[in-house]
Amino acid sequence: METNNETLRRELMGRCRQMVVKAGTRLLTDPARIGELVDGIAAIRKKGIRVLLVSSGAVGMGMAQLGLKKRPRELAKVQALAAIGQCRLMAIYQEACARRGFHTAQLLLTAADLRSRKRYLNVMNCINALWEDDVLPIVNENDPVSIDELKFGDNDFLAGLLATLTGSDLAVILTTESGLRERDESGKLGARIPVVRKFDATLRAMAGGTDNAEMSIGGMASKLKAAELVTASGDYLLVADGREENILMKILNGDDVGTLFVPRTGHMAGHKRFIRFFAKSAGTLTVDAGAAKALCGKGGSLLPAGVTDVAGSFSRGDTVDVVSPEGKVIARGLVNYSAANCLRLRGFHSAELARELGHTGDEEIIHRDNLTLL
Repeated sequence: METNNETLRRELMGRCRQMVVKAGTRLLTDPARIGELVDGIAAIRKKGIRVLLVSSGAVGMGMAQLGLKKRPRELAKVQALAAIGQCRLMAIYQEACARRGFHTAQLLLTAADLRSRKRYLNVMNCINALWEDDVLPIVNENDPVSIDELKFGDNDFLAGLLATLTGSDLAVILTTESGLRERDESGKLGARIPVVRKFDATLRAMAGGTDNAEMSIGGMASKLKAAELVTASGDYLLVADGREENILMKILNGDDVGTLFVPRTGHMAGHKRFIRFFAKSAGTLTVDAGAAKALCGKGGSLLPAGVTDVAGSFSRGDTVDVVSPEGKVIARGLVNYSAANCLRLRGFHSAELARELGHTGDEEIIHRDNLTLL
């Protein structure tokens, strides 16, 4: 008898049209595994599903090329290994894809590429163009040039960001664990958790202590972070064991493998995804209790009357954070006025704006169509 878990998975895969797959470093140290991974991707593509691959492994491949056993700590050495390994990694991918009848393309990104609206759209348009030409996009962080302020942190989070950017139905993170597993008070891991519908402290505690800094960064905690991002945008994320035979086909068939994270909200509009997850905030607007309630409870716009304080230097069209009287960031949005005008108009009612400005202006500081709750 089919369970609710299996029904959920089969329904998801039945309507899936776009998928992001991420393969971790520890899965790709053996070049033979790349062929197995591409076999699974080829099978998914034959079902008419667009696939984007986020591939770790450049540093690990560089280590193998130079015969190193331990990942160095010095940034310059890690960057050099990434530069060495990336060439070899893409050559293997290109050969594997060509044998299966399709081409691949490489995109190397830094966080700055996704924070700028123009560059964000360029990345999205490039990926869509590759998909239209039936090419498999393979994305990695641009490690040879990345510095701390430009880094995504790890490729799990990058996969989550790309799933959100492209509006993909499912992000699959392949790792060396069966999924998120229960953990007792002593820290011992237990049974796999098939489905996660909410995030809390207990769940996060289960993800701790699963990294392996000798070969890679991240661990289950980074996968949980990616899952929170993807499910907040209205899509699904699955963590599964990439060593399991035919794992991508099992996922495609809706089998009970890995841990499936279920969306916490409906499918979020594309421009709101950029505002919430990608844009860099240029300032803050503190609001009173009434405005906070209107935003969070009724989905309203932010009006000047509800603004009590303004911080930062921003212009019309910039992204700003909305802060409650208690100091909690409750929303983000595109502001209709500069910081100076927001400060000038705070506390005013809509009917008073034209007189204060000397001309007709927007009634809202942030319109609800350009605002997303956090």
